[in-house]
Amino acid sequence: MGSGMSEHYFNALEQKIDQLLTRVQQLEQENRQLRQQDAQLRDERAQLVQLNDQTRSKVEGMIQRLKALEQNS
Repeated sequence: MGSGMSEHYFNALEQKIDQLLTRVQQLEQENRQLRQQDAQLRDERAQLVQLNDQTRSKVEGMIQRLKALEQNS
């Protein structure tokens, strides 16, 4: 194996490593974005659950008042 060939081999290897490093950085960035989205969706879901509970208790309160009105009339 001549020096020219090994130099070519190492250049190719270096290029491949650079490509892999770039890909790893891309994946890390994507991963961060997905984690942020996931956290945001969890927050939104928690808010919706809370809103749902509040709405349910308001509706139940109205029903109780209506029942009380019916009994009083």
